[in-house]
Amino acid sequence: MIKSLYAGVTGLRNHQTKMDVIGNNVSNVNTVGYKSQRVLFKDLYYQTLSSAVAASANKGGLNPMQLGYGSAIASIDVLHTRSGIQTTDVVTDLYISGDGYFQVVSGSGEVNYTRVGNFHFDENGNLVDANGYFVCGGVPSIEEPITALAPIKIDELSKYSELSIGLDGSISAINSDTGMIEVLAQIGLVKFVNPNGLSLQGNQYLKQTQSSGEPTYAKPGTKATGSIISNGLEMSNVDLSKELTDMIITQRGFQANSRIITTSDEILQELVNIKR
Repeated sequence: MIKSLYAGVTGLRNHQTKMDVIGNNVSNVNTVGYKSQRVLFKDLYYQTLSSAVAASANKGGLNPMQLGYGSAIASIDVLHTRSGIQTTDVVTDLYISGDGYFQVVSGSGEVNYTRVGNFHFDENGNLVDANGYFVCGGVPSIEEPITALAPIKIDELSKYSELSIGLDGSISAINSDTGMIEVLAQIGLVKFVNPNGLSLQGNQYLKQTQSSGEPTYAKPGTKATGSIISNGLEMSNVDLSKELTDMIITQRGFQANSRIITTSDEILQELVNIKR
């Protein structure tokens, strides 16, 4: 009877974790670039009460008898499915129409990756994100073969107007001195063999791990990466109807495991009361 108590406890713990993940997903339903998560369960080890027996000439075979000990968390996965575009009419808001990540780097050299392209130019001509990290690419363009990306900085940015960003990530503007259109820089993208292996860092950032593999650098639209669409941001991929349905299922699962514990406790109480 004690075994059912422990099995019920593992069920409660796991369903609480799943509810935590659902709550985080619902909280970020309108967070740009957010990727929803899911929780998968697995069964724990089994006690073998009797082993399998092979069939013989005089007797048929017997199946094993095993008693389980509850459940555990198998994985908490990030669903990297691409979501739709949210139009912003800001030229430096960028949406990746396909696979790939922007590379951003801090002043101390810390490298992160993101799908959120809400960028702007600072007073020194650096292309930065909302957290002040430098967006990487090439100036005036990305040269092949691409072995690394560098922070984008445009000198004398004040003399340029009518800024635009192309599908290949190229940043163009009109030079007020000459009246000619010039290509000033090109934003690069990074692709990983296993994007599910990237580590969530918060602030819409991801970080490379041993599981994700080494980054592959590319011009947007090449090497199986998506093109860059200006004037928009990627929306959250949270399916609110699915999350609310999962919430109901998780709540019922929690209640069922609670009933396992209370019922087991009542049976133990009956055993204690046999001798009065």
